[in-house]
This record gives sequence, structure tokens and C-alpha cells, in this order.
Amino acid sequence: MPAPIKPFVAILLLLLSLVSKGFGECSLNDINVGTVRSGREIEGKPEWDVTVVNNCKCPQSQIKFACKGFKTVEPINLLILAKQGDECLLINGKTLPGFATVKFSYAWDPPFVLFPSSGSVIGAC
Repeated sequence: MPAPIKPFVAILLLLLSLVSKGFGECSLNDINVGTVRSGREIEGKPEWDVTVVNNCKCPQSQIKFACKGFKTVEPINLLILAKQGDECLLINGKTLPGFATVKFSYAWDPPFVLFPSSGSVIGAC
């Protein structure tokens, strides 16, 4: 094989191997949670505004967070976040489209850090 073609073939093989291994697919790392203080107090506890973002083009569903110890004095719509034992289910397990956000608020001190624990990418994208 001529010398100038060898690097091209090597790069092509590398790209093909990355694509076949799912390069570019979504994962739990694409689910980001931002929490900021709203400035309000509910029953003497600071209120926190939470924004969950799917930072991938692929929709994800059945998104759950590890939430052992999560408490709030402010009711949260169970269709948005439902505590189920030590996990919290986002939007009743329904699909969070690519680049979409979900927002909710809760009141507790100190703030609770939500970490995604499981979820499913919908379809091939």
C-alpha cells in the first residue's frame, strides 16, 4: 500500500470503530441538575429551584435520581418528581426529549444534591 494511503486508512478504521461502539450516544452524564436558591422561604426553610436538563439530542426516559434522605416541606407535583424509597422518578418515567428541561422547587435546609442513578435512551439516534 502506498505510504500516503496508510494514514488515511488508519483514520478511517478509527472512526469506524468509534461509530460501532456507540460514539455520540447519550448517557446519564447528559442529564444535568442545577439547583439555585429562589430567595423565598417556606415554613422557615429556604426554597430551591431545580432544573433538570437532557443535554443530548436523544430522548431519555425512566430517569431516576438517588434521593435517599431527600426531604421537603413544599409539596412537589408527583407527576414531576415522585419519591419511591431511596429513588426519585422524574416526570413519571415519561420521555424527556433531547435538550429539554424540567423544573420544580422544594424547600429544605440544607439543599439536596440530586444525582441521576438510572435512565434509558429511547431509540437509536
